[in-house]
Amino acid sequence: MRVDMRTLERLLPPGLILIVGIWVAAISYTQSPAAAFAFPRIIATVFVVLSLAVFIRTVLRPEAEDVTSAAIPTAEWRNFLPGLAIGLIYVYLAAANVGFYTSTAVVVFLLITLYDPAPHNRSATWIRRIVITAGFVAVMYGLFAIILNVFSPREILFR
Repeated sequence: MRVDMRTLERLLPPGLILIVGIWVAAISYTQSPAAAFAFPRIIATVFVVLSLAVFIRTVLRPEAEDVTSAAIPTAEWRNFLPGLAIGLIYVYLAAANVGFYTSTAVVVFLLITLYDPAPHNRSATWIRRIVITAGFVAVMYGLFAIILNVFSPREILFR
């Protein structure tokens, strides 16, 4: 059976995402203690189910609109890359070296500041950004530490 390039372009992204989802689920289900990984297991399971649904839909509907070959305009890359860089720095450097909630607050504040179209020369917009950041971190702490009883990284605030 020969697969043409167009079919491969359509099936490869959802197939790779499904493989990553299965890999993440396998890792989360083999870790212990089980209580510490309850939330990651829920998220991984939902991730696998959704990525499987997308893969099946892609296989069953080859006539669906093909957007995989559309190039991303340079202007969109310019908007996307700073946020990606901040996210990568957070994941690989800040969370482990600065502290989980502290680095999360800094990253959320940076992302809001970067992508918020409100003017940067008004104190009201800065106060709003600070309040949103504090609210986000408080909700995240309440969700993970209190409601889900998920273990937080050892260095909760500062390293």
